[in-house]
Amino acid sequence: MKSMDDSNELKLSDAKPGVDRRDFLGGATVLAGTSLLGLASAPRAEAAEGVADRMPPIPADKWTDAQSKAAEEITSGPRKELVGPFIPLLRSPEFMSRLQRVGEYLRFNTKLGSNISEFIILLIARQWTQQFEWYSHESLAMKAGIKEETIKAIADGQRPAAMTADEEMVYDYITELRLHQSVSDPVYSKVVNRFGEQGVIDITGLCGYYTLLGMLMNVARTPLPPGKTPPLATFPR
Repeated sequence: MKSMDDSNELKLSDAKPGVDRRDFLGGATVLAGTSLLGLASAPRAEAAEGVADRMPPIPADKWTDAQSKAAEEITSGPRKELVGPFIPLLRSPEFMSRLQRVGEYLRFNTKLGSNISEFIILLIARQWTQQFEWYSHESLAMKAGIKEETIKAIADGQRPAAMTADEEMVYDYITELRLHQSVSDPVYSKVVNRFGEQGVIDITGLCGYYTLLGMLMNVARTPLPPGKTPPLATFPR
């Protein structure tokens, strides 16, 4: 996979004259400027480049009873198939069983709306350069009403220029949470006034859940489906 060219690297680092990309971790430049979320340290999704899948599918005839039960929970639910993160997760079937129920709620049953849920998923997929998650959700985000230019900006590691009011407050909330491990009162107030305390919990839960999936798939080097091109550029180290 190609790294971004020099011009794109400048976009990530030139939000403020003389500011090194590492200084984005301070946060103020990110929130006011262009860089998504301190992406200079984003991990690689090397499985998409042809690096061997560390945890490929386990043949069904080799599954334990616990694995068969956990797989059935996935395939009989709204996901319908055992793909992506659930391939490596099957190595720990009880964990997978508990986790997928959390994920089912966060993805399908919150009151945030699919547009906000998919917006959050793309932000986290971009943070982790998680090719499978982005591939799986980009079209769902467009179907949910997220503008193509907003999706492209996220993919490029930029703050989208024309977000909705809901997207903007969620973007700022997630950016502060990631960079500072907390959220300021003004940003928190906007989100809690719009989505309620339950919404705050669910937004934070979506961040945590898809961060976990991103970490798992990057460790396992979970590949894209055969013949698919990695949709995300790898940011410079």
